[in-house]
Amino acid sequence: MARSKLAIVREFWSFMKVRKKFWLAPLLMSMVLLGLLLVVAQGSAVAPFIYTLF
Repeated sequence: MARSKLAIVREFWSFMKVRKKFWLAPLLMSMVLLGLLLVVAQGSAVAPFIYTLF
């Protein structure tokens, strides 16, 4: 399972290199970080304040 996830990251990186789409990297990283923030804050007292942003 971990190998397939790593393969997806490698394939995405090679896609960005070949197609010169490096602007996708910050967009993808911000989406991943935002998702992690929502998952981590789901059970905390901060959750209502984060969900009001969306």
